[in-house]
Amino acid sequence: MSLRHALLGLLEDGPASGYDLTARFEKSLHRYVWTARQSHVYPELNRMADDGLIVVSDQGARGRRTYMITDLGRAELRAWLLAPARTRAVRDEQVLRMSLLSTLTAAEARQLVHHYLSDAENAHAELLDIAAAADAEDHPRGRLRFGRLAIEYGIRSYQAQQEWARWALEQLGTSAAGD
Repeated sequence: MSLRHALLGLLEDGPASGYDLTARFEKSLHRYVWTARQSHVYPELNRMADDGLIVVSDQGARGRRTYMITDLGRAELRAWLLAPARTRAVRDEQVLRMSLLSTLTAAEARQLVHHYLSDAENAHAELLDIAAAADAEDHPRGRLRFGRLAIEYGIRSYQAQQEWARWALEQLGTSAAGD
């Protein structure tokens, strides 16, 4: 995935300024999908405008620009969405830690898994709140608007992480080795 495609997807949901896009990115994508700083967003918006994928639809006070997606931008987003996904490099520090639990004592491993479980429970609760707010809002695309399906993916992923952590704690509880 590229920042370009994330921004095109956000603009497909409606025109927005660079500031608005950064805020929407932070709210809907940052923690769960993709990270980007404001210093990355603005240069990418300029490149996208140069490539004809977006246009400035309004210019306000202090040079604030509102961007909107063009037909070429929609075609680019559609082509990317429909193309087979490339093999992705996975870099998940939490999973790496879990794969190395055997280097700890059972008590230390239990402590780490308890922390992992707590993080998964908190993130799950946060996504449930986001989903409830999204479901309560009236939107032309209804429940299937941008991000709602991804929110549900996240909810279910955190449920699976909680199940795994509880299972791992059971396994660690039955092992006296390393205590």
